[in-house]
Amino acid sequence: MAKVELQQVRKVYPGGLEAVKGVSLAVPDGAFCVLVGPSGCGKSTLLRMVAGLEMITEGEIRIGDLRVNEREPAERDIAMVFQNYALYPHMSVYDNMAYGLRNRGTPRAEVDRRVREVAKILEIADYLDRKPRALSGGQRQRVAMGRAIVRQPKAFLFDEPLSNLDAKLRVSMRVEIRKLQRDFATTSLYVTHDQLEAMTLADMLVVMNAGQVEQIGPPLDVYQKPATTFVAAFIGAPPMNLLALRPAEAASLLAGAPLPIPAEGAILGVRPEHMVLNPAGTGPAPGLRLEIGVVAAELVGSESFVYGRTDRGAEIIVRVPGHDVPAPGARAVATAAREHLHLFSHDGSHRLVE
Repeated sequence: MAKVELQQVRKVYPGGLEAVKGVSLAVPDGAFCVLVGPSGCGKSTLLRMVAGLEMITEGEIRIGDLRVNEREPAERDIAMVFQNYALYPHMSVYDNMAYGLRNRGTPRAEVDRRVREVAKILEIADYLDRKPRALSGGQRQRVAMGRAIVRQPKAFLFDEPLSNLDAKLRVSMRVEIRKLQRDFATTSLYVTHDQLEAMTLADMLVVMNAGQVEQIGPPLDVYQKPATTFVAAFIGAPPMNLLALRPAEAASLLAGAPLPIPAEGAILGVRPEHMVLNPAGTGPAPGLRLEIGVVAAELVGSESFVYGRTDRGAEIIVRVPGHDVPAPGARAVATAAREHLHLFSHDGSHRLVE
């Protein structure tokens, strides 16, 4: 086990494309760190640089007390789990899991002990003689994880390992991965574009956008106090409602709950679950008060999401309990208490109030 540290790491490809723009990050020993962001934001490139599969342009990477910039992947004492499993199709499950240990000259008895012990933990002990083609997607992913675990590395690196699984299996595998990481207490870096996956797995969440870090922190802190409008919109499903707000509009929209709106304006944010929907012409004004026209509603079990639009054309989502929702075309009033409002700079680059 070891901490993983990145100091001003950059990656510039031939032609001038800057994929990673000076990222600094310190992952404590034993922590589960999730890198999350949209496709093309640089998260997988960053992970591959930690693994040694991509050369870094500038900066420093340390695993434990060892600087690994110039070291080959095999010299970094890490284990990686890929999106496509990367199993050897001609080898049995046992041989796939044992391959790395054998290459390192581990005694045969120790190889056998570790493989069978981990196979039992992952519930694949009955499949050790099978080839990967005889396994389901979930079983193959367990084998890939087992191959990483038996090596007992300083750090685990996961590159979107659940992307090829169906929705139900992804949920069960998320639980399994988190349980295993806690049991082995191995420092882990995990890449995903799925914000729900990121929220449920991470001790430490790193939100990336356009090659740089937007925010780092515990998942709940990131959710409750997003640092930028990008984080506010990306973390959470449905995303946070964001409204451009000019100083002259504050008095009418924020009755009884004034906010410090700069002269250049600001962006007001409120999450769908913190809004209350009232019939048109009714409802208190505890903070934000918006008159909307209902556009559509999604019924998702015990709750519904009502989509509306203000007279200025801003789109609003309100989460309501049950299925008693207004019909499309109806008018309604959406309100939110002052303590649930977020205020960002006019360009969305930072928070204005805590």
